[in-house]
Amino acid sequence: MATSVRGFSSALRDVPGSYGLPLVGAVRDRLDFYYFQGQDKYFESRVERYGSTVVRMNVPPGPFMARDPRVVAVLDAKSFPVLFDMDKVEKRDLFTGTYMPSTSLTGGHRVCAYLDPSEPTHAKVKQLLFSLLLSRKDDVIPVFRSNFSSLLATVESDLAEGGKAEFNKLNDVTSFDFIGEAYFGVRPSATDLGKGGPTKAAKWLIWQLHPLLTLGLPMVLEEPLLHTFHLPPFFVKGDYGALYKYFSTVAKQALDTAEGLGLSREEACHNLLFATTFNSYGGLKVLFPGILANVASAGEKLHERLVAEIRGAVAEAGGKVTLAAVEKMELAKSVVWESLRLDPPVKFQYGHAKKDLQVQSHDAVFQVKKGEMLFGYQPCATKDPRVFGATAKEFVPGRFLGEEGSKLLQYVYWSNGRETENPTVDNKQCPGKNFVVLVGRLFLVELFLRYDTFTADIGKDLLGSSVVFTSVTKATSGPGSE
Repeated sequence: MATSVRGFSSALRDVPGSYGLPLVGAVRDRLDFYYFQGQDKYFESRVERYGSTVVRMNVPPGPFMARDPRVVAVLDAKSFPVLFDMDKVEKRDLFTGTYMPSTSLTGGHRVCAYLDPSEPTHAKVKQLLFSLLLSRKDDVIPVFRSNFSSLLATVESDLAEGGKAEFNKLNDVTSFDFIGEAYFGVRPSATDLGKGGPTKAAKWLIWQLHPLLTLGLPMVLEEPLLHTFHLPPFFVKGDYGALYKYFSTVAKQALDTAEGLGLSREEACHNLLFATTFNSYGGLKVLFPGILANVASAGEKLHERLVAEIRGAVAEAGGKVTLAAVEKMELAKSVVWESLRLDPPVKFQYGHAKKDLQVQSHDAVFQVKKGEMLFGYQPCATKDPRVFGATAKEFVPGRFLGEEGSKLLQYVYWSNGRETENPTVDNKQCPGKNFVVLVGRLFLVELFLRYDTFTADIGKDLLGSSVVFTSVTKATSGPGSE
């Protein structure tokens, strides 16, 4: 992402950019964002036009969604972290940014994602999520292996029958079961929810995210259907009710903990549903296909390196997949971080300036007024060539290996915070940050204990990458060949 600004100036600058004519400018920018340019080009073109990585612009969906689309965008690795500073920005009702879904989609509650850390309920809910993760930590590895070994067995069956296996569909079902069992000890498919859980969850997710999605329909249909007005919550009321019934039944221990923290069982249950279904399940819908797409595209040389590392660490652990063994897999961890850098599950971050601020980019310092909306498009920051060099937009599996590689981790922002920092009740960093990196490595472990190599066709899905296995080569040595 090029900029014409040369050299750093400490003098305060006004933020360049334009919002265009009232209403017309925002609509025109929305069309650029979704159809004429696409997300990456939309932001990169404005950086180039104004010669600055801090720039004023409209962020869709804009008009008729009841929120001002005008923002100050921070689009490099230097300026982006202002969005993590709770002394400088407020996060109240900004999880989805320039619009907010109806609270009818979350049982009438503003769930934790929409709370600012200054609100008392935020700390209570986040502590509940920390407690849940801690209480179930010993179950993650065996539950993951059980669920995803079944997925890979289905991959092999599908390949044998039809010569291909669609990973995304299998992953949707498996990830939903895994998350439910890992967090609460009960697979959703084994309850009254049955096998329809992922479909109900996906429909509910679309109702919240539709202003930021394109389904590939003609623009004349998508604009009024998805980007102009909120879809009526009534149409997913039954789906949400079925999901809520599952969580209220299986999460009894967590709900007991919630009462001890001063939360009602009802509010806690809606928060658990959101965190599990939107954050965790929604994240894995993007994470695993993204990792798989990158590793497939990298080819056999990377596969050989991962096979050697993973099987060696497991062999040293007596043939068992343990947390200690997984921690030794440095290349696998780097692959997961690199995938999260390139394709973060959540690409947008927002914050209202709590006071007059000075925001520093690589090249200048800018004045931002109290109350203005700050916005960050994460791929611009995490593909910043001033940090990641000429390969900033490429998948480099070993990017984070060694001493020099570890220095780059502070610029990996996927969790709404630096990878070198940890979530607390006082910040907005993802409470499951370490869980996500762990399961990403477990996915690679399961894959390369079982296979020496594989091939796949890579495409685009609604939320990220689409992967279709075309071949797998079963393991010929090591723990995976048993």
